[in-house]
Amino acid sequence: MSMPNNTIDLTVAVIAKQCLPGQVKTRLSPPLTPEGAAHLAQLSLSRTLATVRLLPARTRLLVMDGTPTAGDAEDFTVVHQASGGLDERLAAICDGVAGPLLIIGMDTPQFSVNHVAALLDDWGTVTARRDAWLGPASDGGFWGLALRQPDGALIRGVPMSTDTTGAQQHARLCAAGLSVGMLPELRDMDYFSDAHAIAAELPGTAFALAVETAAAIARGVVLTDEARP
Repeated sequence: MSMPNNTIDLTVAVIAKQCLPGQVKTRLSPPLTPEGAAHLAQLSLSRTLATVRLLPARTRLLVMDGTPTAGDAEDFTVVHQASGGLDERLAAICDGVAGPLLIIGMDTPQFSVNHVAALLDDWGTVTARRDAWLGPASDGGFWGLALRQPDGALIRGVPMSTDTTGAQQHARLCAAGLSVGMLPELRDMDYFSDAHAIAAELPGTAFALAVETAAAIARGVVLTDEARP
């Protein structure tokens, strides 16, 4: 795959989990089978990584719990996640990177280059206006966090997976005296209703087709080729 030529001093780290049935996106089951949930998780991860390959970043990290597929690892440096809670694992990424860093998750397959356009415009200049950028999630968390000067202390101890995680992370950054820009809000794929809503934003894609097929199977309907969108 051809890489962007206009690279900027930026590391993009995708934090992800190997998509094994029964071990990933378990809240999609029911109505999905564990295998169906793992398949949607894999499509979400692969779409996210494909988008990150389009970003004009100098370095790309795939921070994995488990082993990525060969296709997912392409153009990425694969590193293993640290132990501990999510705040500790995110903090470890920050402590291991020197220079501007953007961390994103694997649960927003609708993520596009446009969603980080403001960040790229700002940090692509000599005098950046923002020290940090935060991408809020509709469930109260966040899908993306960017720091000009990464420091694990800015994340470590923030309660994760709550409906106030995003607000508390924003408050932590502001309390440290950082100027924080806000990226567009995105919806995480936590439940199958989320997958449905995200699929509506991605018509005609493999992800949307997989969601429609999974929904049909859950209803006891088998889609023929003619019936598929």
